[in-house]
Amino acid sequence: MSNFLAEILKRKQREVESLVSPVRFEEALKKEGLSVIAEIKRKSPSKGVLNSAIDPVELAKKYVAGGASAISVLTDEEGFGGKLEDLKAVIAACPGIPVLRKDFIIDLKQLDETARAGAHAVLLIVAALGEKLSEFIQAAKNYGLETLVEVHDLDELKLAQKAGSAIIGVNNRNLSTFKVSLETAKNLSSHFLPHVIKVAESGIENQEDAAVMRKAGYDAVLVGESLVKSLHPEALIEEMRHAH
Repeated sequence: MSNFLAEILKRKQREVESLVSPVRFEEALKKEGLSVIAEIKRKSPSKGVLNSAIDPVELAKKYVAGGASAISVLTDEEGFGGKLEDLKAVIAACPGIPVLRKDFIIDLKQLDETARAGAHAVLLIVAALGEKLSEFIQAAKNYGLETLVEVHDLDELKLAQKAGSAIIGVNNRNLSTFKVSLETAKNLSSHFLPHVIKVAESGIENQEDAAVMRKAGYDAVLVGESLVKSLHPEALIEEMRHAH
């Protein structure tokens, strides 16, 4: 091999290595204390408009300032007022923090879209995917995406763990009635495998709720509504992180 080619290949190797993101969703949630996944959404099907004036980048920067471990961005437009451009903008503005795409993933083409947008992780909902979950987890890995697998009951939790999910979120919201109860996460906590990262989703509104989830054994909480409506979201994140 000529010296000329050898030098080019060395340079290309360095360039390729720089393409591999050092930001890891799983590692971010393993930090000491309760991790907060701070969510950006303008509205919800159950509550209507939460904050129509959201600037995703400015809000994301406040989340980072408050010590959020990761940022979740809703990209479903009709139900939540989100769009893929929000995700891309947050990723570009916050290079040191993992960003989760939260949407209703039902087709493998959406994983390709998520990876192309630059997301670090993607939400997979067991209620939407069922037995196809394993296929989607593997496909996500092939795209370099980590996964947050969402469950609502014990059967779904068992399916998620059988599929090898490393990070599982319990949604405290009943998708049939849209009622929220923190008892859902509390009741499922003891059924997790020891190595799985536990995330509590929905219904965490303040430091007291965060403390309940931490006492129940959760590693992280995903918080959206209370943060997008707060005048000081960074302070609320700080309080939740130190809940005990």
